[in-house]
Amino acid sequence: MEILAVKDLKFSYPACTYTALNGLSFTLDRGEFAVLCGATGSGKSTLLRMLKRELSPLGTKSGDIIYNGTPIDKLNDKVSASEIGFVMQDPEQQIVTDKVWHELAFGLENLSVPPADIARRVAEMASYFGIGSWYDKDISQLSGGQKQLLNLAAVLVMQPELLILDEPTAQLDPIAATDFIATIKRLNQDLGITIIIAEHRLEDVIPVCDRLLVVEKGSLIANGRPENVISDISKRKDIMYGMPAAARLYTALGGNSRSPLTVKEGRDYITTNYNNEKRTIKKEIVSNNANIALSFKDVYFRYDRNSPDILNGLTLDIKEGEIFCILGGNGSGKTTSVSAAAGILKSYSGAIKVFGKKLKEYKNRSLYKKCLALLPQDVTTVFLRNTVREELKDAGASANDLPYDISHLMDKHPYDLSGGEKQLVALAKVLASNPKLLLLDEPTKGMDAAVKQNIIHILSKLRNKGMTLVIVTHDVEFAAACADRCAMFFGGKIVSAGTPDSFFSQNSFYTTAISRMTRGFYDNAVTLSDAVELCRINGKKEAQNDSH
Repeated sequence: MEILAVKDLKFSYPACTYTALNGLSFTLDRGEFAVLCGATGSGKSTLLRMLKRELSPLGTKSGDIIYNGTPIDKLNDKVSASEIGFVMQDPEQQIVTDKVWHELAFGLENLSVPPADIARRVAEMASYFGIGSWYDKDISQLSGGQKQLLNLAAVLVMQPELLILDEPTAQLDPIAATDFIATIKRLNQDLGITIIIAEHRLEDVIPVCDRLLVVEKGSLIANGRPENVISDISKRKDIMYGMPAAARLYTALGGNSRSPLTVKEGRDYITTNYNNEKRTIKKEIVSNNANIALSFKDVYFRYDRNSPDILNGLTLDIKEGEIFCILGGNGSGKTTSVSAAAGILKSYSGAIKVFGKKLKEYKNRSLYKKCLALLPQDVTTVFLRNTVREELKDAGASANDLPYDISHLMDKHPYDLSGGEKQLVALAKVLASNPKLLLLDEPTKGMDAAVKQNIIHILSKLRNKGMTLVIVTHDVEFAAACADRCAMFFGGKIVSAGTPDSFFSQNSFYTTAISRMTRGFYDNAVTLSDAVELCRINGKKEAQNDSH
């Protein structure tokens, strides 16, 4: 039975010369789990916000959005608020109270639900999500994963029939993201909630969905079962970059039937069809520069006198001319470490040196003059003007000077950009200062896979020109593809570090899908190109015909 129908939906933002949505039409049946994917700026967020009347953007609209047989602009206010739930990318934008318990109750209070019913529904939802142990906490004390889980619980306590999620795992570490997707699927199965989710991290979500919708430049170019859609778009490399690793491997090796989607299916495909006499491949060893660009020596930091240490004896050397990626869980101290390196936070013990000089030796802001720059996690903090053109002019840059094209964004307000577009504009402003040491905090957040490939190329070119890059990231696939070294942050310090092949081959959860797929069959494959090369070197087993 149909719960949602979108018919010939068109939309354009004020003063824009192009349409953000260009005649989209699709339906969702009750209880379906649909994934919406597409390039950064393709219209995914615009579409999802138009499905939630209260969040619908201002602009020129035509076409129809019908929920349970009623146009959404004619829905009863209570039905619209409670039956269509929305979870945003950034939990901070959605949380409105200071306590966990109050956040859970807030929506019900605004719906005038009787206190006894509020208590019952909040208690049940807190138990379902395992929130009991932090039920009385201040929200400021929660990790990013806990805040996003609280957002989800606060929406679900209102018992929605349609749940819309806009890149809800963008700020979560790999373990928290996997757990969050598993929770979404369980809600779909246990409660029959209809779900439509926009995601760039498709590894975990595509194998569990019923429907895959692909948007390109405001138009719907594919809609169907995920395995059928992947087969139809297999020749579109820009879209395939974001598909599950098993599907990309199968396509790269010339598969032409039903594509594997999960790690297990991908592993079965490899082990059934390919030999493994040669288990490893030689990898280029990056020259070890003896000069140190950034060093931490026994660094300790806490936010106030009575709080625990966030940096707990951090000791680390990062060499000139390398890309160094820092991974770890939400709240482990990664962002704090780069903020301390940039002089934004002051450690109470230990020493931080940039190119051999202690931070306090850089006088009159000389640290930020062609020396060090930081791209923060919340890139909106670097925006001060009304258009991208003005932002670049302020930074002393122009679209022609950039190593990538954002000319189509020049007349937009920075706050109107998609998450990935904001990242690109902010990176452009940071690069305009010509730093020798560039610190990047989650630079691929909100970016589609094709843009990430471009960013990897850009960062590699900067490294080859002598720049040192330190990147805090949750994106293990990105780190595996671009880093010279990777490190694991835990408990305020580095607990392991190494080249991507050694680092990811030893991890069970902070690792790539390719590594999990090939482990035990091949020894040091961590990227798609590694696995493809090993499969081709070993060749197919006799009498095998792409079975899996």
